[in-house]
Amino acid sequence: MEKEQFVKQYFPLAEKAGKKYNLNPTVILAQAAHESAWGSSYAARVRKNFFGIIAAGSPNEYWDGAKSPSQTNPHLVFRIYKAEQDSFMDFARLISKNYKTAAAVSSDSTQYAKAIAYSPYISEQNGDNRPAYQKAVMTNSSFIDSQLEFLKKK
Repeated sequence: MEKEQFVKQYFPLAEKAGKKYNLNPTVILAQAAHESAWGSSYAARVRKNFFGIIAAGSPNEYWDGAKSPSQTNPHLVFRIYKAEQDSFMDFARLISKNYKTAAAVSSDSTQYAKAIAYSPYISEQNGDNRPAYQKAVMTNSSFIDSQLEFLKKK
């Protein structure tokens, strides 16, 4: 999927989740873009899991407990969502509830990127790279903001 199409298709989902959980939809979408390779990952296409959320914790209003093992790491099991919107809502719920420092600065994508990259959301044990993650969220946020401005002018 082209990046521009990803923004057009999924920004409304991020916007709905952002409104409900008081988060900036641009950073939600920026993180989804990074975690899902702009919607092209197996997790996004098949599991409808745009954020790489593991199948830990109890089911909730967005996740019914369905899960599947990672294709590359046998120690990881990921959530499966019934709908794409559920993934965005569950992610926003998770950030607002468990990552309050990042949530509090979501209006500033630079601050948010650093806060989330250096939080327990990211795990080197799972192969994450904090500086690269921070840079990706910042870069994606900038692209998304510029794309949204372009779409407004059309």
